[in-house]
Amino acid sequence: MSIESGRSATHPQIMVTKASGDPEVFSFDKLERSLRNAGASQQNINHILAEIERWIFHGITTKMIYRKAFSLLQKQHLPSSIRYKLKSAILELGPSGYPFERFIGQLMKARGFSTQVGIVVDGSCVTHEMDVIATKDQTQLLMECKYSKDQGKHVSVQVPLYVRSRVNDIVQLRKSQPQFQNLNFEAWVVTNTRFSPDSIQYGTCSGLHLLGWDYPAGNGLKEMIEQLHIYPITVLSQLSMAEKQWLLEKEVVSCSQLLEQKEWLDALPLNPRKKKAILRELAELNSTR
Repeated sequence: MSIESGRSATHPQIMVTKASGDPEVFSFDKLERSLRNAGASQQNINHILAEIERWIFHGITTKMIYRKAFSLLQKQHLPSSIRYKLKSAILELGPSGYPFERFIGQLMKARGFSTQVGIVVDGSCVTHEMDVIATKDQTQLLMECKYSKDQGKHVSVQVPLYVRSRVNDIVQLRKSQPQFQNLNFEAWVVTNTRFSPDSIQYGTCSGLHLLGWDYPAGNGLKEMIEQLHIYPITVLSQLSMAEKQWLLEKEVVSCSQLLEQKEWLDALPLNPRKKKAILRELAELNSTR
């Protein structure tokens, strides 16, 4: 018998409140999957589910539940807790979209691309600002990043329509320029949320590449981050929000950047104990590579 079926058989349904404000029946199975996907052991999962079961009550928000689960996981296995917190950490990259663009640039760099972030380029008709341009071998990706603090938001079809026309204008000019000869161009839209069905339909039809939090299925932004082990600095529990924002303003967006450039930690007013704890977090994250 699964954990979920065992609980369902002996306990009444618990109604919880989603981020949208709507009520739903709480699923222990969904929580178990999220913990397993973060890399938690079955022993840790069983302990956390038992603690949540004793603590949960009608009307509690899903945000409070997952915050409690994160706290419990953090005490047992730090690397797993960091991966578990990944979605909320991406949301903390705001309020502007610039850190998200730089973070996508870091991901592409880890994939072996040379990258440019926030660059103005000429098109055949007008100039355009591209969030990320990534080039490797004979392929150049022209990427538009759509960041949102609203987890429930979907990227509407107007965005890929707009991006397709902009990229076409850029590519039309670049194909006539010697420095871009023999390059294949790809248009991309990247978001930390999701795409509307119309967006997906248009992207598929027009050859526009879409990368969302969980799209394409099994190969979305979440999976890319975990496969490359490039985590945003906002996953670090030992840094305050003010310290994270200061680093983001200095264009330090990933833990790998911070590990390679420890002088940024020296620039923060940290006591030795806190600095040591941050370095420990960074080292544990790096050890999962």
